[in-house]
Amino acid sequence: MSLRAVIFDIYGTLLQLGPPPPDAQSRWERLCAERLHAAPRLSLGQFNAECERVIAREHAAAKARGIAFPEVYWPAVASAALPELATLSEDGRSEFLFGHAQTARAVRLMPGAAAALRRARHSRLKLGLASNCQPYTLRELDAALAGVGLARDLFVPGLCFFSFEHGFSKPDPHVFQLLSARLLAYGIGPSQTLMVGDRTDDDLEPAAAHGWQTWRLTNEPAAGRAGTWEKFDSFLRSEVALENP
Repeated sequence: MSLRAVIFDIYGTLLQLGPPPPDAQSRWERLCAERLHAAPRLSLGQFNAECERVIAREHAAAKARGIAFPEVYWPAVASAALPELATLSEDGRSEFLFGHAQTARAVRLMPGAAAALRRARHSRLKLGLASNCQPYTLRELDAALAGVGLARDLFVPGLCFFSFEHGFSKPDPHVFQLLSARLLAYGIGPSQTLMVGDRTDDDLEPAAAHGWQTWRLTNEPAAGRAGTWEKFDSFLRSEVALENP
C-alpha cells in the first residue's frame, strides 16, 4: 500500500547533538544569578549528579509498578534536586531549565533535514513525531526549525508522542500501539506508515513489530531504506505525490 504517514524521531534524527560548551560552569553561574538571584548552591556537576539520583529513584519506583521503560518529567526532577526552583513561576522555571539544557550540549537541525521536511510539507503525507524527550526539547526543535523557515505545525499534534507526557518511553510497544490507533482514526494503516529514526532498538525494531515501514537515518553507506537525509529526500521524491512540487 502507498505511504501515507511518516513519524520522525527527534534526537539523532531531526536534531543533531554536539558537545557541551567550554564555559558550561560559568553559564550555570550566570543562569542562577539571573533567574534565582543568587549564587548557585550546587555546582553544575553537583546539580546534574543530584538529578541523576532522583531519576534513578523514580525509574526504580516506576519499574516496580510494572513500567518497563519509564520516563520522568524533567521539571519535577530538577525541582527535587534544586528546591529553589519552586520560587519561580512556571515560565521562569521553563526558562531556567532551557538555559540548563544549553549547558549540556549544542543542538542544531540535522544537515539535509530541511529540504526533506519542505518536500514532505508539500505532500499528502501526515507527519508526526515519536520522541523520548522533555519539554525543553520542543523549544530546541522550534528554534532549529525556525532557523530554516519551518515550524512545528508541520506535524499533526495527534500523531506526536512525547515521552514526558506519558511516563513511559520508546521502545515500549505501547508507544507504537498508541500511534497506530491514532493513525487508524485518519484511515491510515500500519503498512502505510513509515518510522524514521537513527536507532534500531528504540525506533525501527518496535515500529516494524507493529507492521510499520522503517527508514534508518545514518551517514554510513547503507542499502535499502536507510541512509542520509539527502537519500531520504530522494526517496520522498520518488515515492510521494506532491501537492505543490
